[in-house]
Amino acid sequence: MTGRAPWRRRPPVGEALVARLGTPRPIRRLGSSPRSWVWLVEFDGSPTIVKQIVGGADARDRHAREATALRLAARARPAVAPTLLATDEDALVLVLEHLAHVPPAPDWVVGYAEALARLHTTTTAADSGALPPWAGPDHADVRSFLDLARHLGAPVPPRASDELHRLVRRLDVAGQFALLHGDPCPGNDLHTVDGVRFVDYEQASLGNGLTELVYLRIGFPTCWCVTAVPQGLVAEAERAYRTTWHRLTGGPPRGDLGGACVGWLIRGDALVERAHRGAVDQLARLPREDWRWGTVSARQRMLHRLTVVGDLVAGHPELDDVARLSRAMGAQLHRRWPTLAPPPRVRPDRV
Repeated sequence: MTGRAPWRRRPPVGEALVARLGTPRPIRRLGSSPRSWVWLVEFDGSPTIVKQIVGGADARDRHAREATALRLAARARPAVAPTLLATDEDALVLVLEHLAHVPPAPDWVVGYAEALARLHTTTTAADSGALPPWAGPDHADVRSFLDLARHLGAPVPPRASDELHRLVRRLDVAGQFALLHGDPCPGNDLHTVDGVRFVDYEQASLGNGLTELVYLRIGFPTCWCVTAVPQGLVAEAERAYRTTWHRLTGGPPRGDLGGACVGWLIRGDALVERAHRGAVDQLARLPREDWRWGTVSARQRMLHRLTVVGDLVAGHPELDDVARLSRAMGAQLHRRWPTLAPPPRVRPDRV
């Protein structure tokens, strides 16, 4: 590929795809992230989605991840992902089933959580190695978070550091093989007449399903559209997830919601979009600058997460000092920047 413009005008459909799927007729270019190009294309009159992975040294890895995750997710019944119709590994292209999106119901998060449980339970230990293990926060994240607390002038309770370092070890996914989407945010969940289907699996991995269930509490941490879900709906969605998981596996999901939320809280890279992660210490930027990504600013994201964690893990036998620290940091953010507003509340018409 020597130039971007020709590929932007027409989808990269090669001879192998034509031989397999038929004569293509491009309909239109669709919106997508900067790291992929997407088109609606008809093959012999049947609509499909043609997606090309672009940008970054990891483009080939993201293509392989998405293709593998789609094949694994295809085990679910009812379906939780579009059918993968064909791939072109050389051009980094995937051809997917076209799904008609319908407006989500007011309680859409319940169906979202139930579908998430069905996605997560499609894989077992027998699939070890099919995808990379989920990478959680590390001890450097703990140190950066504690440095942020000190820069904000929040007192650090005596056991908070030990609690956080132990949590990092507990979040290790050894022995856990749920199929994680990697970015299960509004816009990557298509609402259809047959239920929720998840799309865009470029960041898929294997790990603990609660890592993604807590998106509803912690505000969709990997996505531009940080939103707050009403507590009653969160509780109903979590019940749907656990019930579905138990029905499909015969037991409860492993892990701790509070710990999973803290894991997202201390990750500075969850304050910036994917293309900017791994570059600098994002938490170190917060005291001196604020930046906007999507619906809220970085400080608003952090304040929301601190508030969630401060309430959720208060009294937790292994995270109570983290709860105290979170409340103190939230108070300091309020004191320094009193105009910080909470994130918008989830609406059924959010996409």
